[in-house]
Amino acid sequence: MSYVNNIRMFVRVFELGSMSAAARDQRTSPAVASARISELEKHLGVRLFSRTTRSLQPTENGRIFYEGARKVLEAIDDAEAAVMDVTQNPRGTIFVAAPLGVGRRFIAPHVPAFKDLYPQIDVRLRLSDRVIDVTAEGLDVAFHLGVLEDSTLKVRLIADCPRVLCAAPAYIARRGMPADGAALVLDKHDCLNLRFPGAKEFQWTLQTAEGPRRFEIGGPFESDDGDVLTGWALDGRGIVMKPIFEVAQHLRSGALMPVAVATPPVPTQLSSLSQHRRLKDPKVKLFTDFMSGHIRDAIRRAGEDVAG
Repeated sequence: MSYVNNIRMFVRVFELGSMSAAARDQRTSPAVASARISELEKHLGVRLFSRTTRSLQPTENGRIFYEGARKVLEAIDDAEAAVMDVTQNPRGTIFVAAPLGVGRRFIAPHVPAFKDLYPQIDVRLRLSDRVIDVTAEGLDVAFHLGVLEDSTLKVRLIADCPRVLCAAPAYIARRGMPADGAALVLDKHDCLNLRFPGAKEFQWTLQTAEGPRRFEIGGPFESDDGDVLTGWALDGRGIVMKPIFEVAQHLRSGALMPVAVATPPVPTQLSSLSQHRRLKDPKVKLFTDFMSGHIRDAIRRAGEDVAG
């Protein structure tokens, strides 16, 4: 398997553009990564990368080899998946990504139970509210909160997620209760927004009598961590837009109150994303099916609890 491991390392170096990033991805050291690339270059008799102290660029031979190497690894992965499917004994490692709120509430608590059911499957979970590149980061499945635009990935809708605008009673007492989205803008309410490099939602899309409308909102605080925004809202620092499942307990307790109820937020969606070929791997399907069931149940319960 050493030659295959060398090819796998080469592919990750090519895709990530960095020896150290590829080493982290493959859970080894940069020295080992460099040695594997050198060994592969020696075997092939060509240079695959041009290296300087500041950059690493694939050579023409490297670009040519990448296309074939990627197909070789896909064929190996497909063959291993077929064997695991036949033996009904799935094994290996699943690389998973999810938004912070979804991962903490729905994915992480159920990973141990999944491991108990399938002891030969290991799970590597990454949580971030930033935009994730499934292909570049070598992920098997990523959970995505938001309405997706066109995607080359396999998209599986898990659940529709109603959202709510809410704030703490202390904020309402200080600033007043906004009736709708227009009041948010006119009265310059402090709105707590999720923003990060690459984020596209710099406005809030709310449902009006004329249909969905985008409102330009602002405020003194913003973060790339949705749970931080919830904390600020609980502290009376502003209004936050949240999927109901993330704030259901605070709405039930009265720690947060719905605001601008005449123009509620447009619902969002929770989906899973995978590269098409990864879906042939039974362990990926097992994991996605397992987590999707738990997620749907939790979102339904959260909505019922708030409504009841």
